[in-house]
Parts: sequence; structure tokens; C-alpha cells
Amino acid sequence: MKQLIAAVALTIFAAGAALAADTLTFTAKNGNVSFDHKKHQQIAGDCKSCHEKGPGKIEGFGKDLAHGKGCKGCHEQKKAGPTKCGECHKK
Repeated sequence: MKQLIAAVALTIFAAGAALAADTLTFTAKNGNVSFDHKKHQQIAGDCKSCHEKGPGKIEGFGKDLAHGKGCKGCHEQKKAGPTKCGECHKK
């Protein structure tokens, strides 16, 4: 029975990752941000790089997280990707 439950949980987890949107758009006053989720999945290779609690909405995600340890912080650490306002925000 435990093996069946584990198999079902793993299937649900994998389906959630596979069904994630390819591109997400976040609305913002200074220009919307288009996020290529599929590209980030390929680069990170592990959902937990961003989704600490597993696939799904990132808890507490918003301007402060994106501008702090989230998006911008990761890009600065890896010395790759946009780090300036206009590189993400498009009017």
C-alpha cells in the first residue's frame, strides 16, 4: 500500500512539473515582465532551485522577492540574465 501511495504522489508531482506554463507574464506598473519558465527549468534542472516546497506557485512571490533573493539575486549570483529594471520590465 505504501508503494502505491508513493507511486501516485510521484505521478502527481511529475504531472505538475510537466503541465507548468511555458511562459508567464507578470503585470507591473513600470512594464510587464515576461518569464520563460521552460528555459529556466532547463537551466536550473531542479524545480527546488526556485520552488522550495515543490512545483506550484512560489509562496510569497512578488516585487520584493523578485528584486531580492529571487530572480535578480539568482541572476547576479550566476552572472547571467537580466539584472537591470528595463531588461525585465517592458512597456
